[in-house]
Amino acid sequence: LPLDPHGLVTSAEYIASPNADERPDGTDICLIVIHNISLPPGEYGGPGISELFTNQLDPDEHPYYADIHQLRVSAHFVIRRDGHLQQFVPCMARAWHAGVSSWQGRERCNDFSIGIELEGCDTDTFSEAQYRTLDKLLATLISHYPVRDIVGHSDIAPGRKTGPGPCFDWAKLAALKTRMQQTDESGIHS
Repeated sequence: LPLDPHGLVTSAEYIASPNADERPDGTDICLIVIHNISLPPGEYGGPGISELFTNQLDPDEHPYYADIHQLRVSAHFVIRRDGHLQQFVPCMARAWHAGVSSWQGRERCNDFSIGIELEGCDTDTFSEAQYRTLDKLLATLISHYPVRDIVGHSDIAPGRKTGPGPCFDWAKLAALKTRMQQTDESGIHS
């Protein structure tokens, strides 16, 4: 996938989120965090995710939205069920996806990570189209940034978050892990 100097995948649908800011100076992008999201919960294909990430979620549209419409969150990428790739924040900017988080003793994972949301939930398997897009996206990101680890949100916020959930097939990323290890002692956490 082509990536421009700001970290925009030129073939992705770009929807700018205001929920982003600058990374701290001198910070390397060394972590990728995989999440799951569906809005309303367990429903796919609607505008809820985009509306949440652009602060346009209508609290009257669904009872669940009344509790979350005020959140100011984002991710760099969303991969829809059909494999369609959306980007909300350029990779060089800090998206607000990780919240209170820590990886290998380092706090504030938003500072040094890229967040990828898979449209899904803890109780549904992800589609083959999503895994294909994820593999291409991860390969692109790894070739441009010094990524050392790929983890789930549950790994950086244990007890608080469960994504990408038990239905995510970490083994499908085995080939990618092999490519990472050829250039570094990187790893995919499962």
